[in-house]
Amino acid sequence: MSKGDKKRELPPVPEPTPAPFVDAHTHLDACGAKTAEDVRALVDRAASAGVARVVTVADDIAAARWAVEAATWDDRVFAAVALHPTRTKDFSAADREVLTELAAHPRVVAVGETGLDYYWDYSPPEPQQEAFRWHIELAKRTGKPLMIHDREAHEDILRILDEEGAPEKVIFHCFSGDAEFAKACVAEGYVLSFAGTVTFRNAEGLRAAAELVPEGQYLVETDAPFLTPHPFRGRPNQPYCANYTLRGLAELRGMTVEELAVSVNATAERVFALDQV
Repeated sequence: MSKGDKKRELPPVPEPTPAPFVDAHTHLDACGAKTAEDVRALVDRAASAGVARVVTVADDIAAARWAVEAATWDDRVFAAVALHPTRTKDFSAADREVLTELAAHPRVVAVGETGLDYYWDYSPPEPQQEAFRWHIELAKRTGKPLMIHDREAHEDILRILDEEGAPEKVIFHCFSGDAEFAKACVAEGYVLSFAGTVTFRNAEGLRAAAELVPEGQYLVETDAPFLTPHPFRGRPNQPYCANYTLRGLAELRGMTVEELAVSVNATAERVFALDQV
């Protein structure tokens, strides 16, 4: 097998964790799922590695509609809906109407991913910030957690949350800050969700942040098909790979795999109110 072929190959399915847990943020559609059978296959594979449930997340209107439908196909799948900040340049009244309707669906457990992304230039800061404020209000209206995408926008994210008044539950998906930013988020009661990047040996600031977050304020996610954890960085990602991230985070925090799985599962159940779905 060539090096290029190896890069396109999925990582092996690892031994299951001793306790089940939730992949708090994935994109089943971007993993190639189209039908109920596709979704079931992805979630079955995840379950074989201990990842018992997943939250599939939308980044545009079509993906939001699909995520809600997919969450009705399998009881192990839940949805989050929003317009990704990089797509907010033309955020219309019709888009807002659709998202308001979808966010009320009982299988939708979060409003996201929304926030700010100053890395890409697809949408200027002004419409991103306006859309972020609208999503904050939607989360408060629905009583569902706000799932934040934050890329190179730490200060503005915290400022806008403060100005608007944050919802009761806020999740920083794929947390990307250092220890100081983590402390600021933790002080506000926000939940930090760690993806495969926390297993990267060169992510010193992020790894320091992951060590200090208190029990009950952290989750594990894949953001699949992106951000595949070490030692498979650069290869395709799927929900089952949250197993690798959880193991890496457990080692980093000095916990057993079972202890961490139980912890993040309990936090996911509480934050997403999974027992009420």
